[in-house]
Amino acid sequence: MINLSTINRTAKGRRLSLERKEAMWGYSFVLPWIIGFLVFTFGPLLFSLYASFTNYDITSQMDWVGIRNYRNMFTHDSLFWKSLHNTLFYVVFNVPLTTFAALLLAVTMNQKIPGMRIFRTVFYLPSVLAGVAVFYLWMMLLNPSTGLVNMALGWIGIDGPAWMTDPNWTKPAVILMKLWGAGGGMLLYLAALQGVPEQLYEAAELDGASPLRRFWHVTVPMITPVIFFELVTNLIGAFQIFQEGYVMVQDQSTPGSPMNSLLFYNLHMFLKAFQSFQMGYATAMAWFLFVAVIILTLINMALSKLWVHYEGGEQR
Repeated sequence: MINLSTINRTAKGRRLSLERKEAMWGYSFVLPWIIGFLVFTFGPLLFSLYASFTNYDITSQMDWVGIRNYRNMFTHDSLFWKSLHNTLFYVVFNVPLTTFAALLLAVTMNQKIPGMRIFRTVFYLPSVLAGVAVFYLWMMLLNPSTGLVNMALGWIGIDGPAWMTDPNWTKPAVILMKLWGAGGGMLLYLAALQGVPEQLYEAAELDGASPLRRFWHVTVPMITPVIFFELVTNLIGAFQIFQEGYVMVQDQSTPGSPMNSLLFYNLHMFLKAFQSFQMGYATAMAWFLFVAVIILTLINMALSKLWVHYEGGEQR
């Protein structure tokens, strides 16, 4: 007589054995990534958190100092507030301007006219170019006496400022330079615009909506997820600005000059770590920035429920 319960238990055991084998193979494939994450990301992250409560200076023994680094950050380091102000100024103006410029470019490049692919390539190329060479190129363009920017302003009767030598104009100069690379965001918006159903435009046109109204009431709501993504990533990237203040200075021996107008937060943190060798203090600055960016990101995600619309109406 066939024992059905025994057969079922045997089949179930075989299924579990097969699932275990598949799980083991899966874990074996992701194991290199897990090891790399623990060794090169999570481990250093924990070490930096511990180091932020010490007087770590690379060369001597680490001594626990509690919250002294964080207290000194707010009470004894005047350049901390200067660097934070410079960074916030850059973030407040750069993020919306870059987002608007990328969206404007995408709308322009979405027109169906001959040769549009060439224009898209031309506007995208600046976002591919990066590094010190680009910064030096812009320093030549913004030269107050021989730069092309002031020459162009002179043609229309405007006396251009001393961009990189006047503390009042250094940050606007960096923001202007960043607008040059708006082509990267343009591609995302262009893909989103081409994904808007034509039927929505046709329905709005039948209802008598003008092109501006169609854009505001049809296009913008349909691409708000991409706008939200760009705002969050641009915000995080803007807080990480560093190279411009380190390279785009007249006096290369004084990063952030003139008058610390380009002393951004990350640059100040870098100088504390690798010039003054105050690694404990620098890691405390890094953790402060990390927490601040996390809080701003969470606020953006909470506010996104008020204006971000997903296809089908579901909330994310």
